[in-house]
Amino acid sequence: MSAAGASPDDPSFTMPPDSPDDPSVTTPPDVSTSPPDGASGTTPPDVPSSPPDGAFGRLAVGMQAHHCRFAGGAAVLLDRPAWDLDAAELGAADLGGARLLAPAVPGKVVAVGLNYAAHAAEFDSETAAEPILFLKPRTSLIGPGDAIVLPARSTRVDYEAELALVIGRRCHDVSAAEAAGCVAGYTCANDITARDLQALDGQWTRSKGFDTFCPLGPWVVPDPPPPEARVVARLDGRVVQEGLVGDMLVSPLELVAFVSGVMTLEPGDVVLTGTPPGVGPLATGQTVTVEIGGVGRLVSLVRG
Repeated sequence: MSAAGASPDDPSFTMPPDSPDDPSVTTPPDVSTSPPDGASGTTPPDVPSSPPDGAFGRLAVGMQAHHCRFAGGAAVLLDRPAWDLDAAELGAADLGGARLLAPAVPGKVVAVGLNYAAHAAEFDSETAAEPILFLKPRTSLIGPGDAIVLPARSTRVDYEAELALVIGRRCHDVSAAEAAGCVAGYTCANDITARDLQALDGQWTRSKGFDTFCPLGPWVVPDPPPPEARVVARLDGRVVQEGLVGDMLVSPLELVAFVSGVMTLEPGDVVLTGTPPGVGPLATGQTVTVEIGGVGRLVSLVRG
């Protein structure tokens, strides 16, 4: 990292206050640094509460997992991921009798740190000259409604709401314009982080790699959310984190291009795009929700 300020991998790093309710917090109640509704002349998109037509993902019908595409309030079952042009239909399923799963099974999850200036500022860090990449293992993946398990060896585990991209076509060293043709779609993610271990280790593998530390879903939409789309985290219904897609320092497609210049991205791989300001700790019994306008709502339980 070329950042001059303290960062989570710097020995001088200190964690932000324990929660937005901590008396040492001077941030105003609205954690967003973005302009209010209508300030840009564009209305932010709503958060869909059910799968939009054309969205796709995975679901379980009984004990059987299926890839699927959503249309007319039902799921069309597929024999392979929807981004595969050879995917064949196997029938249909009523969503009322199915359970949504993580919408992709990635070979790797590539994530980026400090991609929102306001998030870097809450850690007293400067932004880096280039994206800071790290990996989360596939074993960290969970789906909608699944539980985030707080590990006994950590005393502070944080939520981090993020927009995620699912890769649909193999790509290596592509441009941002070319990356658009490699992305199957967009979904919600929560980059769960053991903040105390992140500070202790000086690198991020352990702190971000525990089982259940990558909630993903609820489905994938093929169209990108616009810059004015909100990325929000709620803790037990209360907004604790908020930013705009357009607040990112490096745009989603620029990130895919950058990552592809380092490692080949395969179909099903997931790229996380960074988190806005307002990160904070989770506690057993809470419910954490990630909402992204035009994409969906990802709900996770928290247990010890």
